[in-house]
Amino acid sequence: MTEPHAESLDPRAVRRAFERAAATYDDAADLQRETADELLDRLAAVKIEPERVVDLGCGTGHALQGLQKLYRGAEVIGVDFSHAMAARARSRPRGSARLRRRPLAICADMESLPLADASVDVVFSSLAFQWARDPVALFGEVRRVLRPDGAFMFASFGPDTLFELRAAWAEIDDRVHVSQFPDMHDIGDAMLGAGLVDPVMDVDRQRRAYEDLPTLMRSIKAIGAQNAAHGRPRGLTGPGVLRRLESAYPDRTGDGRPMASWELVYGHAWGAQIPRPGSGTAQEFHIPLESIGRARTNRGD
Repeated sequence: MTEPHAESLDPRAVRRAFERAAATYDDAADLQRETADELLDRLAAVKIEPERVVDLGCGTGHALQGLQKLYRGAEVIGVDFSHAMAARARSRPRGSARLRRRPLAICADMESLPLADASVDVVFSSLAFQWARDPVALFGEVRRVLRPDGAFMFASFGPDTLFELRAAWAEIDDRVHVSQFPDMHDIGDAMLGAGLVDPVMDVDRQRRAYEDLPTLMRSIKAIGAQNAAHGRPRGLTGPGVLRRLESAYPDRTGDGRPMASWELVYGHAWGAQIPRPGSGTAQEFHIPLESIGRARTNRGD
């Protein structure tokens, strides 16, 4: 058997991280909520009246209520591979809005969905696809369950996410300490290869200041986004290593707080009219260059 590449994701580690993070996620997930809300605003501009909407990687269910408010008559289903996350989503309070239907939440693998072919009108996913084992297989599942005129809207972390922390660790050793996330163009190739139609993507880079390096690292752990690569070091980070990491950290505010970058890749596409073989490339299909932009940047000070 071929050994997994050191930087490839260990799916069991990813699942364990999110199982542990379910209890702390909502208190730490400001960026995740803001990203989901941005994605909901983008989806609201799409003219579609769905009967069934699926949120892949629904987490604790923040976006489920937004989707149900947006499409009050639709069946809204959240899918998450963490039992603890799906349970939190199911128990989330209804809120003040009167909804005709209550969103559902199930525990399932987004790369093997328990949904019939061409049974979904909208697939929504906010900051979940970067954890996929096989992006082509994942987008193939999206294409399979989408109806021919169905809409696909997603956000994912890009490779510049936490590059400062990655650079600091590189000064200490050559181990994998920060998960590597897919590039926008690789995501586009995977969507095209899966047979999705007319993908369009753009990038938003945000930079945020944290009180200190331990606070940054705890916040990453609290949202389940810590290192899940096969080659990750095991065990705790000792005080000596932490001091060296502090010294090597490359970007700080004027008062010494560490800055961290989060690269957000937003994209949308449509279900295929005719199933296509998984052999497309970005050179064979058109992704408008003008749609690939650099959006706003938030800077701490």
